[in-house]
This record gives sequence, structure tokens and C-alpha cells, in this order.
Amino acid sequence: MTDIGNTSGFWIERTIGASAGAAISLVYMLPNGKREAISRFITGVISGLIFGGPTGAWLAARLGIAGYLSASETMLSGAAAISLCSWWGLGLLERMAKRWGREKETPG
Repeated sequence: MTDIGNTSGFWIERTIGASAGAAISLVYMLPNGKREAISRFITGVISGLIFGGPTGAWLAARLGIAGYLSASETMLSGAAAISLCSWWGLGLLERMAKRWGREKETPG
């Protein structure tokens, strides 16, 4: 197993990747308000910080490019990917839950 290390660069790469993924996802699905944007952005950054390394390693292996990427590139791309997916996924789930909740309400 490769030891990436616990240096400041390690956390900077994760933070930049996670922030970039969360910011890019704003383009794909605009939030309904400031509160939704903030909560999903924070969720994206946190998930990118936590799962960025494993996601980057999994993606690189899955795509067959692990030998071509440095640890920094793997970390950065993994953090961005998981941040993008989690932010977008939470937004989609929230909107579906709101829609389904309205359909089940009966006028009364």
C-alpha cells in the first residue's frame, strides 16, 4: 500500500479538489437558495476531504491510468470527483423528496 503522507500539501490538494468539485457542481444544478447552496457546498468539501484519496485511487485503477498519475494528481482528481458527485446527488435527492412529499399530501 502506498503511503501518501500527512503533509500540508496533502491537505491542500484535497481541499482544492473538493472545493473545485463543489463549485463545478453549481453549474450543473443551481441551488434554490443561499442556504441550500451553502449546505451542499460544505457537504461536497467535507466528502472530498474524507473520500478524496480512496476515490482518486479507485478511479485511476478503474481507468487504467494509475501508473501515469502522481499521488497529487490522484488526490486532486479524486477529491473533485467525489465532491461533485455528492453535492449533485444530495441536491437531486432533496428535490425528489420535496416533490414526493407534495404528491402524498391530500387536501383537507
